[in-house]
Amino acid sequence: MSRPVLTISSKNYSSWSLRGWLLCQLAGIEVEEQPIALDDAANRAELLLLAPSVLVPRLTEGDVSVWDTLAIAEYLAERNPEAGMLPKDKAARAHCRSISGEIHSGFYNLRSALPMNLKARHTNFKVFAGAQPDIDRVQTIWQECLTRWGGPFLYGARPTIADAMYAPVATRFITYNVPLNPAAKAYCATILDWAPMQDWITAAKAEPEELAELEVEF
Repeated sequence: MSRPVLTISSKNYSSWSLRGWLLCQLAGIEVEEQPIALDDAANRAELLLLAPSVLVPRLTEGDVSVWDTLAIAEYLAERNPEAGMLPKDKAARAHCRSISGEIHSGFYNLRSALPMNLKARHTNFKVFAGAQPDIDRVQTIWQECLTRWGGPFLYGARPTIADAMYAPVATRFITYNVPLNPAAKAYCATILDWAPMQDWITAAKAEPEELAELEVEF
C-alpha cells in the first residue's frame, strides 16, 4: 500500500508546511513529501506574505484529500486515535482545540512582523509595536498551559496538536530574539529539542536559497 502524500512548501519559510508535517509525525505515519515548485505563483505569494495558499499543507491518502491544517489534525486524530494527538482529559481536549483554533485564525500582526526563517538569527531586531499584543497573548497561553498541565509540552509530558500548531511561533521568537518570560523561553527550548523539529530544521538549513526576494521582507 502506498504511503500518504503530504504536499509542502519551503521548509525554511513555510510555517503551515511545518505544522502539517509535525501533525503527521505526531500521528506516527510515514508520508511521502511532495514539494510544490517554488516558482508556483500561489506558493510564492504565500511565502512573500502576499496571500494565503490552499495548496499547502495537503494530505492525500487514497481518495481522501485534506488541505486545511486543523482539518488535517482532526483527520489524523481520528485515523490514529492511539497516537494521543489530543489530551485524554475532556477539559484539556477542549482547551487544546481552542488555542489551536486561535493560532490558526489569528495573530496576523505577529505573522507579518516575524516571518518564519529557520536559517536566520537577528540579535537586534526591532519588533513592530503592533505585534506586541500578539506576542503577549502567545506567552499568556503558554504560561497558562504549562502551569495547569505541568509541561514541558503544553499539555504535559507528550506533545499534542497544539504543540504542532505553536512550534513555528517558537522558531520565530528565537529567530528574532524576542524578549520572553522564563516559561516561554523554556517552552521554546523544548520545541527546538523535539526530535521531529530537529529533523525539519536540518532539512531547512540544507534547502537552497531560491527565494532571494524574501530576504527583503526580513
